[in-house]
This record gives sequence, C-alpha cells and structure tokens, in this order.
Amino acid sequence: MIERPRSHAAFARAKKVIPGGVNSPARAFGAVGGEPLFIKKAQGAYLWDEDGHRYLDYIQSWGPMILGHAHPAVVEAVIEAVHAGSSYGAPCEKETELAEMICEAVPSVEMVRMVSSGTEAAMSAIRLARGYTGRNVIIKFAGCYHGHVDALLVSAGSSALTLGVPSSPGVPAGATQDTIVLEYNNVPALQETFRQRGDEIAGVMLEPVVGNMGLVVPSAEFRAELRRLTHQYGALLIYDEVMTGFRLSYGGAQALLGDTPDVSVFGKVIGGGYPVGAYGGKREVMSKVMPAGPVFQAGTLSGNPVAMAAGIATLKQLKQNPPYEKLDRLSQMIEQGLKQRAEQAGIPHQFNRVGSMWTFFFTATPVVDLTSAKTSDTKKFGQFFWGMMDRGVYLPCSQFEAAFTSAAHTEADIQHTLDAAQSVFSEMIR
Repeated sequence: MIERPRSHAAFARAKKVIPGGVNSPARAFGAVGGEPLFIKKAQGAYLWDEDGHRYLDYIQSWGPMILGHAHPAVVEAVIEAVHAGSSYGAPCEKETELAEMICEAVPSVEMVRMVSSGTEAAMSAIRLARGYTGRNVIIKFAGCYHGHVDALLVSAGSSALTLGVPSSPGVPAGATQDTIVLEYNNVPALQETFRQRGDEIAGVMLEPVVGNMGLVVPSAEFRAELRRLTHQYGALLIYDEVMTGFRLSYGGAQALLGDTPDVSVFGKVIGGGYPVGAYGGKREVMSKVMPAGPVFQAGTLSGNPVAMAAGIATLKQLKQNPPYEKLDRLSQMIEQGLKQRAEQAGIPHQFNRVGSMWTFFFTATPVVDLTSAKTSDTKKFGQFFWGMMDRGVYLPCSQFEAAFTSAAHTEADIQHTLDAAQSVFSEMIR
C-alpha cells in the first residue's frame, strides 16, 4: 500500500478537534479500513491528496460535480457572486432564477422552496406532507437514506448502513413511531400496508433510483403501484432526488422514468458543489408552506447568493451543452469493462447502473433491495478499493455507495480505470 504520511498527520490532527476526525461518517473509511485521504485540490476529473498523489475521482463530492471539479463557468459565477456579498438575509433575484430553472426542467414542480442541505429539504418535505394531509404516518424504504432526520433515520442507507448503525442513539422512540419501513421493490408489502393503514399515511418517500445502498433500480411494477396507491388513498408521493436530480437527466430520475411525484427533494447538482437543498411540487401543495400557508419552515442561509450563482451556472451548462449522452456512454464502458474483467477473473459480481450512477457489487445475487445488497462481500470490496486507490482511482469508500461519472472524464480515463481493475482482480485471486 502506498504511504501517505501527510494525510496520516492531517487525520491525527483532525481527530483531536473533530469527532472521528471527519465531518461526515461517509468520509471515515470505516467500511474499508485504513485512514481517509485528505484532499488538497481538485480539477476536472481529478483529486490530489496532501501527499501530492493524483486520483481519478468517481465520488465527485458524492454526486454534485457532474461537470467535474472547478468548472470555469461555475468558478467565474461564484467569484462574481462573492464580490457582491456572500449573504444578505433578504431576497435576491438569483433565488428566483434558480427556482424558475428547476420548475421549467421538472414538470411535476410548480413552486420551489430553497434550503441549505438535502437533509433540511427532506425534513421539510415530510413536514409538508403531514401538514397538507393532516395525517402522521410516513412510509420509507430500507436502505434509502434521506439525511439525518430523526423520523427517517430508520433502516437507513449511506454511512448509517456502512457503519452498521441503521438508527442512532439520540433518536427518541416517539420520533419514529409514525415511520413505517418497507423493503424496496416489494409490491405485496406496499399493497398490504396501504390496505391496513392507508387512511393514516401522509406520504411515501423514496429514492426513485437508489444510491445509498449502492445503486438499486426500481421495478416498473413497484413505481406504478406507488403512484396508484398514493393517489387512491390521498397520500403524497415524495421523490428524494438529491442524488438523481439533474444528474440522470436534466429533469432528474422522474423525467427519465416518466414519473410524476407530488413532491420532489433536490440538492447536490443544483448547487454546483456548494451547500444547497430544495423541495418543490404542485402549487396547491407548496402553497401550504409559510408565509403562504401554515406549515413552518425557515433558514438564515436559504437561497444563499453564492450557492444560487453556482447552481445557475451549472444548470445553464447542463441545458446548453447536455452531457448526458456522453455520461451514459462512458459509464457503459465502465460497466462492460468491469464485468468482463471480473468474469475473466472468476469473481462473483453484479453491476447496477442508471446513466452516470453505478455500483459494482461483490455478490452473485441480483441486487434489488437492502437484503440482497447486504449479500455483498465487503471484505473483497475493501481489497478492491485499496487496490484501485493505489493505482490512482478513487472510488466510494463503501460497497453501499454509488459511484459517479462526470462530464470531465475521458475515454482514456475509463481505460486507465479498467486497466487498474484488471490488475487488482488478478491480485485478488492469487
């Protein structure tokens, strides 16, 4: 394994003043062993650590950097915004401009409220569903992660799954008593739950394409029943598109799939790498949010002008120069190449992908939900992760996190990735 003394020293320093030395468990490398790399800079498809090593980046800040790091148009927009002041505590036109772009791109969204994180957006969407319907019960799905909201931190994915903590101390029982957890893609369980408790259900929240137990694709039947049942019983269908929004297509997963949720939650790409979140839906529903309606939600830095400028610049690039065909083509190259090399090495695997989001699972079992995802050999994933890292390829540090391809990646980058994987696979079977 390559020595990284500067990262080691930075981690030791951080642990003295930051719990676990990191500001999010997803960065802790708990699932793969060893210590996290400390990053010094990023450009395009690459990261550089404190020791000067360069890596092809397939995390892309966990999804936001669809254009690659430090895209010139985004940098220029941010610099201009900073010179005009970083926060006002008052409305500015950039908030409206980004909201208009989201509404134009996503047909199910007529009004948007800006917030500062995906967690805040998910939390607010749940409150809105309860306030709009006058009901309390929320359905979520095992392995889907919607931020560290008390009511949703049950059978969660992302770092909660990676660290083996599906819920958390500090979350009172009362916070989750109205949360029902079902298995993703399990249609009979969904139907039975609505049959028994349909009149109590305020909303159903899910990732329309899951990225937080690894990449998991919804079945057509599952999606159709979600829409039918929520309509029938008067519950709101809430799509958490924090990862998928503006990444899988300009209109998100719902546009790609042809779905129409009642409320959508956004983040990541719409901020171009800056802290941001948003939730939106039909005018009738969103008009319940204060000050237009009675459902309270507020935030000092909501609609921050610097984040809005970065988001506007990013969405303009995505609309004017759509990268989605390229992203799909490059990701398909990764899929075909990794599967071929794993088969040649005799390594059991599954590869799940939608557009530029993908996961290589170390299991022979098709991955359709949390139970099947957990059949993966996480020890082998850890070997693969560090082998790729030492060959200059930075993958998500957990079997249960999706990887992301960016528009800054090239065919040469993909070939380097596949060559590295072939070398690691050969090493793993010796």
